[in-house]
Amino acid sequence: QVQLVESGGGLVQPGGSLRLSCTASGIISSINRMAWYRQVPGKERELVAITGDGSTQYLESVKGRFTISGDFAKNTVVLQMISLTPEDTAVYYCNIRTRSRTGIYWDYWGQGSQVTVCS
Repeated sequence: QVQLVESGGGLVQPGGSLRLSCTASGIISSINRMAWYRQVPGKERELVAITGDGSTQYLESVKGRFTISGDFAKNTVVLQMISLTPEDTAVYYCNIRTRSRTGIYWDYWGQGSQVTVCS
């Protein structure tokens, strides 16, 4: 059974930094990509950062402030966040997509980590 466990998050003042980490266990297929999403109440979940196939992409509003690092050998993905603003307040979810030998993709999700930015 695949399980993604997130750590990090919490309360920080504007301008502060936080680090989110996500480790997956039970994965037997190859990992296609790793990503972080976030969601605020009443809004759709949005993609924050994604890494895979040698490329990395970010949500425009977090470029230059957030850094995603994926260790595909250790099944771990980290999101380093600096210069946080109240608009970054959300529940953050890690996502890992695997691809089986037969070409089937599966998405797995972490439990979610609350990030709150306020003074």
